[in-house]
Amino acid sequence: MPFRIFMKKRKGFIFTDKKHSNRAVMAAILGVISLGSLGAMVFLSYRNGGKVGAGFGAGALLAALYSTVGLILGLLTVQEKERYRLFPILGIILNLAALVSIGLIVYAGGSLE
Repeated sequence: MPFRIFMKKRKGFIFTDKKHSNRAVMAAILGVISLGSLGAMVFLSYRNGGKVGAGFGAGALLAALYSTVGLILGLLTVQEKERYRLFPILGIILNLAALVSIGLIVYAGGSLE
């Protein structure tokens, strides 16, 4: 009986047909992959004293490709009706952060020479 004091009685049920979009989840996953790979590349290049091979450039190019695809998927799914907005917005934010960080890396690399 003491638990009834803390529990509120529900006033009604909310029925919804909303679901998470598979494309939005994929956009968020691509953003996490892009940011994770960029973070690993920055860490490894720092550990090597800035001396990196062509593999790091190819990895950054793949990260940029993943981020672009993820951003497009996030922008397409955020406009859908009857879908939750958590994963599309998360995908847009993560992919934009990855693209901005790639741009900053390229800008900083070009200004060092």
